[in-house]
Parts: sequence; structure tokens; C-alpha cells
Amino acid sequence: MYDAIVVGARCAGAPSALLLARAGYRVLLLDRSAYGSDTLSTHLVHQPGIAALARWGVLDQIRASGCPPLERTVYEVADIRIDGCAGGVAGQRAKYAPRRRVLDALLVDAAVRAGAEYRERCRVTALLRNRTGRVVGVEGRHRDRHFTEHARLVIGADGMRSTVARLVAAPCTVRHPLMTCAYHTYWHDVPADGVELYERPGAWVAAVRTNDDATLVQAYFPQSRFEEVRTDARRAYEEQIRTTAPSLHERLLGSEPTERLHGTGDQQNFFRQATGPGWVLVGDAGHHKDSVTARGISDAFQQAEALAAELANVLADDPARLDAALARFAETRDATMAPGYQGTLGVARLAPPHEQRLALLRAVRSDPELVATYLDVVAGVVSADALYTPKLLALL
Repeated sequence: MYDAIVVGARCAGAPSALLLARAGYRVLLLDRSAYGSDTLSTHLVHQPGIAALARWGVLDQIRASGCPPLERTVYEVADIRIDGCAGGVAGQRAKYAPRRRVLDALLVDAAVRAGAEYRERCRVTALLRNRTGRVVGVEGRHRDRHFTEHARLVIGADGMRSTVARLVAAPCTVRHPLMTCAYHTYWHDVPADGVELYERPGAWVAAVRTNDDATLVQAYFPQSRFEEVRTDARRAYEEQIRTTAPSLHERLLGSEPTERLHGTGDQQNFFRQATGPGWVLVGDAGHHKDSVTARGISDAFQQAEALAAELANVLADDPARLDAALARFAETRDATMAPGYQGTLGVARLAPPHEQRLALLRAVRSDPELVATYLDVVAGVVSADALYTPKLLALL
């Protein structure tokens, strides 16, 4: 009998296993992919996520992997250029964009060192239930062998298309339509100024430095263009960069991507019911939004910490206390994730910026302190209300 079985060993599942194992619980961590494999992701981690990595003792290993710190952010829209550094949180001012094959492996390693048991290439096919219908374990295939394992809690951390969510029939409590499609690849010997963001109506382009002296360059399109874009994705990708970020496009001339072009038109926007008897969903399994604001990894870390805090001293207790703790987690998740969700939907519309927003950005760019606060808002360090200081209001 395990205290918890975590299904999914990436940015939500591995930290959940890590924190529960450190709390003294017996944890089994399962993933259908191979250890150290890559996955489709923009992989930028904002400062709140970096602060979590520091608390867990993983940040030094991210740095040692060769992933560079990204302290500076450049954002261009219309005739406005914002250039500066965020204030940050808990002493962390830089963002990092580690490749997922690096980040996820380091998180799994930390969970294993904490005492979690890890199995790769392990596919969950069903959930075990007791006479009352409570989830009490999983069954599945590990390589070519069938297995069953029992636990007091099954944690679904298996992504947007979560098997656990499907097996418990977790309904969506909030859902919005698809808004963007996105394509990215990696380029060598392309200098980038920290995090670069470029916006125009119907387009969003981002560039960040990552491992192996590579630069991730991502282009976003309205979802309405997906069928058109996918017919010649490379041409559309390069044209989107040329027309949205001309200075970046010039740096790419004469270079070739180091990998194939990765893309998706399936960036869902939803909240699922977070918990039920014997189960809980964390990360993208329970809440997913468009990647245009790159909030997914930091949000997954935040959820893992919130869940571990609620489960302290109750995971091995009676089911009623466990269910009450899970209900508190669900309430906290919905409240803390909602502002970022709404903000992401606003960006993902790729709509022409209205004059009120442009006036605000023109006021912000004139003052380094306001720039730092604005970038903290973008990173999810503070709420948008923190920007409306007397200094800003005097400039508007």
C-alpha cells in the first residue's frame, strides 16, 4: 500500500512526488514516457517557478546544465519598446528556459532522492475502486507486464489529455475555445536579449535562450488560421517572424534550425473538477491554458506545493479528513489560477491593442521601477493592481 500514486512524472507530478516523499509518505511515481525524454513545450519558467526550484534544491542543477539566466525582457508592440528587468520574488530576478529533457529529469531525480519510487514506460489503463466507489489504486502495463498497485490517493498529473481525468470522468467546470496555434524550433548562434516578446494584431513571437547555446523561437497564429498554416508551416512560421519581429528575423538569416519545426493547434483552455473520492488532479490535468503567456510550468509548481501543504499530516489519516484537505486544495487552485487564466485568454486573442492599454505601456516604459513592476505582473509575481501606483496614475 502506497500513500500516494502519482500518474505523470513531469512538471506537476515529479514535484508532487518530491514534496510528499520529503514529508515522509510512501510515493509511487509513474510515467508513460522514458526518463529524460523531451515533450512539446515552450519551457520558459517565470520567477515564481524559479523560486520554487530554489526551495527544492534543484535550481543549482539547472544552472549547472548550461541553461543561461534570463534577467532582461524586451517587449515590442506598436511603437512601444519596453526593456528592463523584473523585481522578481524570493531573491530570484531571472527566468530560465531549460529544455524539458533536462528539467523533468532533474525533478524526477530529486523525487527519487527524497524516497519516491519511480517507474518509466508505465501506462495506467484503469483505476481500482472499493465498494463505495472510492479510488484506491491503479492498474496498467509496465513494459510488457500487467500490474496493480494500491494507494490512499491517486494523483493525476498526466497532462491536458489526462488518463486519470478520463477514468474518473472529471467534468470541465470552465471551458473556453481554442485561441491560438503555435510553432517553434531551435536556432544556434542567434543572439537573444534575455526574453524577447513581439506583438502585433494576429501575431505573437517569442525568443529565449536555452540549453546547448540554442535559442527557442516561437510564433503564434490565431486558431482560425491553423488549417492554412499547417499546409506550409515552415513558410508561415518564418513569415510570421519577419512581419512581427523584423530585427529577430534578420538575426536568423543565413542560419538553419537545429531541429524540425514543432507545432500544435490544440491548446485547450479549461478548469476540470479538481478532486473526488481518492483522487486529485494537478497541473495541466486539472487546469490548462494557452501557452502564449508561458505560465504552465510555474503554475504546475504552485499547485504541487499547495497540494503537498494540504496533505501534510492527513494523507495517512481517515478518508474524511483527506477529502476535506483535497476540497481546500481545489478551492485554492481555482482562486489562485483564475487571474492568470483570464489574463492568458486576453493575450491569446491576438487582438489589436486598445488605446487605453497602449497609453499604459507608454507610461510604463518611461520609468525603470514601473517596468520592473509590469514585468512582475507578466511573470505572475504580483497582481495587475500592483501596477496602478500613484506614479503611474500621474503619468496617464
